Amino acid sequence: MISTELADIFRSNCLKNALLPVMVDEPTSAWLIAHPGAEVTIDLIAGTLTLPTGLAVTFPLEAFARHCLLQGVDELTFLLERRSQIEAYERRS
Repeated sequence: MISTELADIFRSNCLKNALLPVMVDEPTSAWLIAHPGAEVTIDLIAGTLTLPTGLAVTFPLEAFARHCLLQGVDELTFLLERRSQIEAYERRS
């Protein structure tokens, strides 16, 4: 999903469904609209979208969301993978 604006709830829902929401500035959006079908490169680690012209623009993405997308996990899986640590913490409290 590439857009100039995304509502918080939509952005959150995208991430919960492993869909990367990419917010770009107006000039980048205008270029994309003027060039339908253009192939872009998205670098999730760097947080950049690169146009065929070579122009790279950054997009915001929280560290936790980036981690989950790169690891292929959702929030629940992330927590379940730390179940033993959570249970140990709860026993100490």
